[in-house]
Amino acid sequence: MRRAIILLGSFLLITIIALAVSTLCGSTGCVSGTSSDVLTGLLFELRVTRTFTAFVVGALLALAGALMQIILRNPLADPYILGISGGSAAGASLVLLAAGYAGITYEGSTAIGAALGAGFAVLLLFGLAYRAFQSVSLSPVLAGHRLLLTGVMLASGFGAVVTLVLTLAADKQLRGIVFWMMGDLEGSYFVYEAAVILLIAAIVMTWYAPALNLLARGEGVAQLMGVPVRRLRMITLCFASVATAAAVTVAGTIGFIGLVIPHGLRFVIGNDQRILLPASILMGGSVLALADLLARTIVAPVQLPVGVITAMIGVPIFLWLLSKGKT
Repeated sequence: MRRAIILLGSFLLITIIALAVSTLCGSTGCVSGTSSDVLTGLLFELRVTRTFTAFVVGALLALAGALMQIILRNPLADPYILGISGGSAAGASLVLLAAGYAGITYEGSTAIGAALGAGFAVLLLFGLAYRAFQSVSLSPVLAGHRLLLTGVMLASGFGAVVTLVLTLAADKQLRGIVFWMMGDLEGSYFVYEAAVILLIAAIVMTWYAPALNLLARGEGVAQLMGVPVRRLRMITLCFASVATAAAVTVAGTIGFIGLVIPHGLRFVIGNDQRILLPASILMGGSVLALADLLARTIVAPVQLPVGVITAMIGVPIFLWLLSKGKT
């Protein structure tokens, strides 16, 4: 208990520092405590919103990644492995294409299309996963393999839709579609709804953390200890999928947060889900907030897609973990 308090307290302190730095600093410099002009106040408000968005999205992705790695019993699983991001990207790109042909310009159209696409992908995934997890002829391991294959096929199908849209889209539409697909935290919609989803998912999955610890040791062990494995896997899949859908609806596809953060934390603090899940939430949000700060400042005044920064950071770290045999 004492170790958990110390670890989570340390992660909370890191989170507070990261969010403060991301809020106070940007491409135009840092806001000082004595600044009082209107422009400085406006910049501060914009940065608060942007930092809050980055934290919510990063926390959702890291939590979803940790849950996916438990469900599939694969440390290389990430939130996008089941095709939800592909559905979101397909929905967003289709709406942008239709709006372009119709001559309609609405800033929230991308988010609406992404939400519809992600929702469709989640419903389709659940319809197929439910039958697999409830089948008495399939073991939990085989059900997990079928779920993974289902996700791969969904991702391939949605990828084909996105490719078709990019082929048909006008030049002025391509930049918006590609930029969103690489991660965009500017002008994000539905962020407060995503924050509510994050709060509910964090509470529920932390409550189930002891059962998830048993599930991580194997389905047989969990069943012997009285854990309803099939129901727990469906609940975990539900929250992982909804968290992923909320994250990609708000900010597009941002890679490596859901893969590297829980995997790296597992190496540092162990596989106790009672600590790992809240730590993933805190560090996922912190890392994405700092990555967004780099995206805003590294080549200012040009703003980079935050997904580029997370990939530039995540790839070397993951390769280092592989070279050390930590995966």
